Amino acid sequence: QVQLEESGGGLVQTGGSLRLSCAASGRTFSVMGWFRQAPGKGREFVAALSRGGINTAYAGSVKGRFTASRDNAKNTVHLQMNSLKPEDTAVYYCAARSQSLDMSILPTAYDYWGQGTQVTVSS
Repeated sequence: QVQLEESGGGLVQTGGSLRLSCAASGRTFSVMGWFRQAPGKGREFVAALSRGGINTAYAGSVKGRFTASRDNAKNTVHLQMNSLKPEDTAVYYCAARSQSLDMSILPTAYDYWGQGTQVTVSS
């Protein structure tokens, strides 16, 4: 059974840091991605990593503050979030593509999703 399980969310003050992790099981994946969804808004692209983790892509709103990484030996991806802002508050989701190598920013391009983890940044 294929599963993606996020962890590491929580409550942090403005300017603080959090590190999210996503443990994948059941198979390996080509592209891995992070998305987020704030209340009343659509699911938004945050970051994507290539199969080997060498190539990354970030949304403009998080570039320079967030760093995505991938440990293929452990089938795990991480999202280090620094200098957090209240507008980063959202449920964060890990996502995976089964075949394509395209680091898409579209949620519909991803085949598997985790259950999400809440990140709340207080002002």
